[in-house]
Amino acid sequence: MSNEAPWIITVGASTIRRIVAIPKLGNGETFNGESIFQPNNFTSTLLPLVYAGANGNDSSTICAPGSLKNVDVKGKVVLCDIGGFVRRVDKGQEVKNAGGAAMILMNSHIEDFNPFADVHVLPATHVSYKAGLAIKNYINSTSTPTATILFEGTVIGNPHAPAVTSFSSRGPSFANPGILKPDIIGPGQNILAAWPVSLDKNLPPFNIISGTSMSCLHLSGIAALLKNSHPDWSPAAIKSAIMTSANTVNLGGKPILDQRLLPADVFATGAGHVNPLKANDPGLVYDLQPTDYIPYLCGLNYTDKKSRTILEPKSEVLRGEKHSESTTQLSLVFYSVGV
Repeated sequence: MSNEAPWIITVGASTIRRIVAIPKLGNGETFNGESIFQPNNFTSTLLPLVYAGANGNDSSTICAPGSLKNVDVKGKVVLCDIGGFVRRVDKGQEVKNAGGAAMILMNSHIEDFNPFADVHVLPATHVSYKAGLAIKNYINSTSTPTATILFEGTVIGNPHAPAVTSFSSRGPSFANPGILKPDIIGPGQNILAAWPVSLDKNLPPFNIISGTSMSCLHLSGIAALLKNSHPDWSPAAIKSAIMTSANTVNLGGKPILDQRLLPADVFATGAGHVNPLKANDPGLVYDLQPTDYIPYLCGLNYTDKKSRTILEPKSEVLRGEKHSESTTQLSLVFYSVGV
């Protein structure tokens, strides 16, 4: 975790909606999966299913570029492992290049129950680690494994949402374990966002991406709205309102979970999941002045000179003078959203 100073809002990432693509096996089993690419003409007829790594080749296992040239996947649904520093979409491109009809991408143990929705180049779905193991067992249990993918679009209201994503950094703060970090979590997975076309001319000016950076954008916008609604609130008051009004349960009324479907602890969620409406009227806010951070700086062994450099405007420090507006300067400089 980084950006962990007490005057910064340090933000973790959560899931929100699901963009559903369900793999269905020949034995009738179905599993949760996700994909942004939702073809409306993909067949519901069961197709031959094959594991890309059945030949024991590590490159084939992860569907690395060029690894499926000599593997019979034409017209089949291909199961690939995540990882190997190969992008998820590039794995699908390799399956498509080799003539595969569709791809099932299985998570690693680390990501577990946290699949991603991607703009795939062919019908595909990303499933959990547990689902991937079940699919592998099915392939090994029959001589003629089959599968297809059922695309059901965007689904909201998942009782497990919000959940902490696998890529969200956890606390505690290494600089000061006595300060709870992260402070809050916010939407960070499968977020529709503007996208510079110059980065990838094959993509439209909007893209769906995931990351704690997406969560920070949500919290930055919420902070701006709160400042507009309460012009007299300091950055510390805004941070207080966001944290004290946070949700600590998911839509199902249960504790917020992590990617393992286990209750997430405070080092994953901080105060909880941001609730903008409640933050606008939290009932009570706790305020801090910049001088209240001096003991923290001293605890980090900052010298008086270094502390003055932070607490006073630069031009005044150079002249060895204090300035009555230095506290305002600190609040404006130090209030930001961390990742």
